[in-house]
This record gives sequence, structure tokens and C-alpha cells, in this order.
Amino acid sequence: MWSSFFRKKSIDKIISDQLEIESIEGNSMDRNLGVRDLTFMGVAAIIGASIFSAIGQASANGGPAVSMLFVFTAMACMFTAFCYARFAATVPISGSAYTYAYTSLGEIVAWILGWNLLLEYAISNVAVAISWSKYFVDLLEGLGVHVPEFMTMDYLSAKRAFTETSSALASGEKFEALSVNLREGFTAYQSAPTIFGWHFVANIPALLITVAITYLVYIGIKESKNTNNILVILKLLVIMIVVGVGAFYVQVDNWTPFAPNGISGVLKSVAAVCFAYIGFDSISTTAEECKNPQRDIPKAMMYALIICTVLYVLVTLVLTGIVPSENLAGIEDPLAFMFVRVGLHGVAGIVAASAVIALTSALLVYQLGQPRIWMTMSRDGLLPKAFSRIHPKYRTPSFSTIMTGVLVGVPALFANLEEVINLSSIGTLFAFVLVCGGVLVLDLDPENQKKSKFKIPYINASYWVGLSLILALGLISYSGVNLSEWLQGLYSGEAKADHFIMFGFFIIWAMMAFFSVTKKLSLIPVLGLLVNLYLMTQMGATNWERFMYWCLAGVVIYFGYSYRKSKLNV
Repeated sequence: MWSSFFRKKSIDKIISDQLEIESIEGNSMDRNLGVRDLTFMGVAAIIGASIFSAIGQASANGGPAVSMLFVFTAMACMFTAFCYARFAATVPISGSAYTYAYTSLGEIVAWILGWNLLLEYAISNVAVAISWSKYFVDLLEGLGVHVPEFMTMDYLSAKRAFTETSSALASGEKFEALSVNLREGFTAYQSAPTIFGWHFVANIPALLITVAITYLVYIGIKESKNTNNILVILKLLVIMIVVGVGAFYVQVDNWTPFAPNGISGVLKSVAAVCFAYIGFDSISTTAEECKNPQRDIPKAMMYALIICTVLYVLVTLVLTGIVPSENLAGIEDPLAFMFVRVGLHGVAGIVAASAVIALTSALLVYQLGQPRIWMTMSRDGLLPKAFSRIHPKYRTPSFSTIMTGVLVGVPALFANLEEVINLSSIGTLFAFVLVCGGVLVLDLDPENQKKSKFKIPYINASYWVGLSLILALGLISYSGVNLSEWLQGLYSGEAKADHFIMFGFFIIWAMMAFFSVTKKLSLIPVLGLLVNLYLMTQMGATNWERFMYWCLAGVVIYFGYSYRKSKLNV
């Protein structure tokens, strides 16, 4: 019984099942994507909400040093990209990390991973839709069109702003002296129509853009590809303008101190920076629509990560060079804000318009990814058969696409951006950890290594992992941390949950050091696993708690439906 939870699908079985389904149903997906198209999809997904919104608060927390956090996170993504590329070249199926886990770690792990990919794509798209709404409304305001505040934000933010503003006004503060966010939230809640005593505050533009993008994804991959390519070219041109023009207004003194709030301030931005890289893995979900997935997907992943990391670092340095990092707290449109600060209102307007374009392309790519994962899970019997239905005319997963639109559009009406970003980031990092672990398991079988057309450069991890663990513990002790007192924090104190999470990380690090010696593991996947897991530890206990509840809900669904309906349950 226990072993049946970890039953696996062989690589040959996965590929033969796909060919059988296509021959029976007479439908296959349209192979239309090349390296350029895939790279543009990766850029579209990565350069999205973060560079136009979350980068501001991240810079406020960590200062110019956040640029180094982007590099560090990109390294983690690069290690992970090697693992994704290894799987994509071996299993050219649309299921992405879900399919990879099914071949290496077993069914229940694959289900949990697929369940968390729902969290990554759907919740990420909610965040992008919310950011898109903010910039779109600002753009309309610049054109003289006013949208009522209660139609442009979520209920929770408006309610909090109303409560905080009411308290401030009662204590004698002037309304005009309050922040823009508080004033807008207060106005939204106060002016909203009431339904049975409940103030109707909802983000209508976020819903409308989700409906429009879902329709575009529904009618075909070729239309989606062409639209995305145009949007990405426009987006890259605008970012080059931001960097090129902004560089002339940089004051080098603003980069000192480089990390004004220390390493803790930099790490406080982990969720926002990780969110910036969400989506590079979406390239692998289009494997069945690629002309040559085994060759093109690995290349596109690497190209997209390199391009986007360079842009993130340059934009962060320009932003913090123009605006002191402490002045960026709470700014939702930091790039437009920095040009207004130096009197370039025209450039600020261009940035606001380009943000709408950039976020539209990110929304498009995320909305492409989720239905294709659901389609693959349905083929395996873990979801109802309707999710794998291919439209006879458009050759897209029709029902899955519609359901994705519903699960993004409805939450986008009421969700809070900050909460969404944190929850999405931890789910994504979990997927990255399992993909890296899956490669390590897959490569224990020499036969699997022969089937792949992409090889991860092999570096023997035997001693590097153990030595790095000893070095890390030594540096922690040298920095003044009392290990005995820290261990006592596992049982008492407000931060015991955080201590427990970090303790678990070091235990896993020690286990990986042991297996690196006994199994001669490859260093790159091991580094990918450990770095992504470390980033997960920095998400905080609250996010971990929510993440565990989400996984628990997935386990309940698995045992209630998926385990019994699985095609391997024979």
C-alpha cells in the first residue's frame, strides 16, 4: 500500500501514452514554437510585476545590495534551469515539473508538485493582474479618465486603509498628509456601494484583463505567440530607455551604504526577488508545442535567465542611484516615481504605459502554462477527463484554459498583492527543490542518462557539500551566534518556528553531504536543491504555515479522488 503512493511512470510509458492519446482522439497540439519564441516567453514571464512594482519595496528593504540578491537568486534559478533542461530533453511532455516528478519521485510527490504548480501559476497571475490594474488605472488617470477607487482595489486593503486613516484623522492628522495608498483606500471604502451592509470593493480591471487574456490563450498558440513576441520587444525597448536615460541621473552617493539595513534587510526581500523569477519554468509547459523541445527548451531557459538577470541588476542600481532606498517604501510604481522625482514626467508616462504592456505579456505566458499542466495530470487520471480535452479547431486545452481564467479572475477581484506574492514564491521554490531532487534520483539509473539529449555538466559533489556545511557552521559561530542558545530557541521563544525551519534545512544539508559521498551525486542539482531550500527558509513561519495547509488540502484531494482514478491504479 505504501509503495503504491510512490509508483512511477517510466519515460517510455509517458511518451507512448501521449502518442496513443493523440492517435485515439485524432487531436494533437500545434508545434509552432522555436528558440526565439520560447526565449521571449521566458522573458515575458520573468520581466513582469516585479520590475514595475515589487522591486521598489525590495530596494527599500535591502538598498542597492538587492541587486546582488537578484544575482544570487538567478544562480539558484540557473542551477534549477539545468535540471529543468535535463528533464525537458528527456521527457518532452507539457506537464513540466509535475511530469518530471512522476518519472523520478513517484505519484504522490508528483501530485503535490502539480498542486503547488497551481499555486505558482494561478496565484502568480492574480498578482500580475492586480499590478496590471494599478498601472492601467494610473494610465487612464493621465489621459483624464477617472475610474472610481472602489473598482480598482481589493476589499482587504480598502478596509485596512479606512481603519488606519480613521484612527489618524481622530488623532488630529490631516488627510492630505497621509500616504497616497491610505487616501485611496479610505476613499474606496467610504464611497463603495453597500450590499447587505457589506462594502462592495473589487478590482474590476484585473478581472477584465484576465478574461481577455484567457480568450487569447483559448483560440490558439500561434496567436498567443505572435502577440507575446510583439509585447516583449516593446517591453525590452522601454527597459533599455529606463536604464539609458536613468543612468544620467544616478548619484553614486546613494549607493552608500550598499546594504543600509544589513544582510537581514536584504534577505527580507527574498519573497519579492524570488517572485521576480517565477515563470522561467513556464517554458517547459509548452513542450508539446515546440518544434524541437529537446534542443530548444534548454537553450531558451538559459537565454531568458541571463537576459533578465542583467536587466534586473541594471534597473535596481539605476533606481537606488536616483532615489535613496529609504524613500521607496510603499511606492507601487517605483520606475515612474523615480523619473517624476527628477522632473522627467514624459518618461514617467512612457514607463506607466510600458508597464501595462509588460504585465500583459507576463499574464499571457502564465495563463498558457497552467492549462497544459492540468491537461497532463488529467491524462494520468489524477484530474477529471474534461481537463485533458483538446479543442478540435483551436488545438488548445479548452476546458483547462477556461478553468484557469476563472481561478485567476475571481481571486483577482478581491486578493491582496503582498499576501499573493509571498504565497506564490514559496510554492515555486518548493517546485524547484523537487525538480532538482528528481534529477538526482533519475540519474541514479544509468539507463535514464542515455535517453537524454541534454547533459548537466558533471562535477562530483562528494566533498564539496560536506565542506561547505562545515564552513557555513564555522562562519555562523564566528559571527557571534551562540549555537547552544540558538538550539534552545527550537523549544521556546517567539521565533521557535523560524528556528525549527532553519534547523530542518541544516539537517537536509547534512543528509545531502552524506549522499553526495555515498552516491557520487552531481554538484549542480545538489546546489540547486540546497539554494532553493535556503530561500524557502527565509519566507517566514506564517508563509510556511499557509503553505502546509495548502499541501494538506492537496493530500486530501489525492486520497479522495486522484489515487483511486490514477491510470497506474491497476
